[in-house]
Amino acid sequence: MARAYASAVIGAPVDQVWAIIRDFNGLPGWHPAIVRSEIEGGKTGDTIGAIRSFYLTDGSHAREQLVALDDRQRTLFYVFATPAFPVANYVSQMRVAPVTDGGGTFVEWIADFEERPEDAGKYVDAVTNGIFASGLAALKAKLA
Repeated sequence: MARAYASAVIGAPVDQVWAIIRDFNGLPGWHPAIVRSEIEGGKTGDTIGAIRSFYLTDGSHAREQLVALDDRQRTLFYVFATPAFPVANYVSQMRVAPVTDGGGTFVEWIADFEERPEDAGKYVDAVTNGIFASGLAALKAKLA
């Protein structure tokens, strides 16, 4: 099983950061790689089972399904419904927590998935750096 991981400390209150992240359809508002997103079937961005259909700047299309959203723990989990790249059993989590020493918010973004043997490590790097780290950097800049 492969794992992609990125984290950041954002200089904004935890509730403000969580409000942005918990909106499952909000990626175009802060992630530079996402140009368009919509929730299918008339659901909202905080409905368990909602599927977001989105397009990346390179024209790739993906669909992800929200499988858990916990406002108390400030976590959400989602899976690929239609992946943008060839991986299997993709499960991703975003977690938001207050930084008690100095304030701000700690955010981590994790994904576990299976790569084909010939792709070993390829998508770990792409997801970690191209999606997660760049997205968190953009969110940090937006809230600075």
